[in-house]
Amino acid sequence: MSIPTVDPAQSIPAFYSGRSIFITGATGFMGKVLIEKLLRSCPDIQEIFLLMRPKKGLSIDDRLRKLIALPFFEKLRKERPNFIDKLIPVTGDVATEALGLPPLERKVITERVSIVFHVAANVRFDDNLKHATFVNTRSTRDICILAAQMKKLVALVHVSTAYSQADKPQVEEKVYPFNVDWKKSIRIAENVDNHLLRTLTPKYMDSFPNTYTFTKRLAEQVVHDYSGILPAIIFRPSIVISTIVEPVKGWIDNFNGPVGMLVGGGKGVLRVICLDPKITSDYIPVDVAIKAMIIASWKRGLQTITRDPSIHVYNCCSGDIKSVSTREVIDTGIQITDEIPLGGILWFPGVTITTNKTIFFILMLFYHLIPAYLVDGILKLAGKKPMLVKLQRKVYTANSSLEYFLMNVWKFKNDNFLGLLTNLPPGDAEAFGYEYFSFDIREYFRWCIVGAKKYLLHESMDKLNEDKIQYERMRWIDRIFKVWLAIGFSWLFVKMGLIAYLCRVLQEKFEIFNA
Repeated sequence: MSIPTVDPAQSIPAFYSGRSIFITGATGFMGKVLIEKLLRSCPDIQEIFLLMRPKKGLSIDDRLRKLIALPFFEKLRKERPNFIDKLIPVTGDVATEALGLPPLERKVITERVSIVFHVAANVRFDDNLKHATFVNTRSTRDICILAAQMKKLVALVHVSTAYSQADKPQVEEKVYPFNVDWKKSIRIAENVDNHLLRTLTPKYMDSFPNTYTFTKRLAEQVVHDYSGILPAIIFRPSIVISTIVEPVKGWIDNFNGPVGMLVGGGKGVLRVICLDPKITSDYIPVDVAIKAMIIASWKRGLQTITRDPSIHVYNCCSGDIKSVSTREVIDTGIQITDEIPLGGILWFPGVTITTNKTIFFILMLFYHLIPAYLVDGILKLAGKKPMLVKLQRKVYTANSSLEYFLMNVWKFKNDNFLGLLTNLPPGDAEAFGYEYFSFDIREYFRWCIVGAKKYLLHESMDKLNEDKIQYERMRWIDRIFKVWLAIGFSWLFVKMGLIAYLCRVLQEKFEIFNA
């Protein structure tokens, strides 16, 4: 990959000025942050086409209005009150062949768009191979076909994942060959019965842990095969988590990754987890990833495909910069929830870590399922809807699906990613640079918990004192329960000892009587 010589006068906002952009996955976690950052920091963008589908009775216009009404866009609303005029929702669906784009919309997009961000993906680890192939692989093919028809295209950014190379302990910033043909995979998904495909899936995926990583790997092959005619970028973020600072600290809209563990542990729902505590996981804040994507597309667009026919690959990963073990994440989370407790906790926070599957299953029964059945039974008697067993089943499923990633470690080479910050025009360093090399991990996870409390659980920070009172109450209940548990076991052992002693005495007397 050649590094272009950057003209300082060609700033990032100037590059995006007057351009039309096409984004898939606009309503997802990364899509929201991408839209917000582009419109706030590149105010002269001509327009952004958003591929969207009607959902849950809402039209695409309704979904767009609901999207921009989120608190996340408050800063943008204040700084750029007319930003909505630049957003154009387009009917389509990445799960449908040819993206479900109507002919007129396709014509407009191919004539006006010059930058494409393909962010849409199905990130469910337990999704069936057919649907995962349609959303993650076939949609990428259809995006490439669409991009090849664009008259003004200067950059196509395909958002992959660092774990698309999950079969390698070390991942470099390059496209690896793959022995599975993506064209055949799409045909199989389109023509083979879903039931039969489920049966064949484990053998077909071979060493890949789930359909997500497998189909994203296939998607990279698609982009590689089209890169001869497209100015393409493969962008591989690791585990994308809460914002560091932009547009607000700690913003997140899902329970994926470590935030789910922090919330589950903080609520007292997650009591035991199966993982290697020494394993270091790779996390990347979402605002860092988005800034890197914007810079990457800018650098790709500065050179024509004739001058630079290579495909640009970036492992958007922390690498050795911010290495943190899973034990540190859990311990830090418990410490922070002691300072900022979550509301309505079910039990005092505490997580037992094990690497043994059998022990994990036994502890799940005693710490999760049995108490859940007891609580749900009480709720039924009280005429309320039971919910804890269902919740604990989700916790178990989530833990099982993450097991591969919690028991293995990868080393991601990220020289290209780190190099994105070099040679930036002076005026762009503040808006697009990121302090990822110097920020405090503990302070960051503190804001992760605050963000989860505010944006996921919708709990008010004004009620923090009430939450602390409940937290201390549960601490004492937990202590009293443990004391009584200890007394109960001690009594049981003593009782069993007394019974055994009486049995021996009676046996001795019986033997004397027989003699």
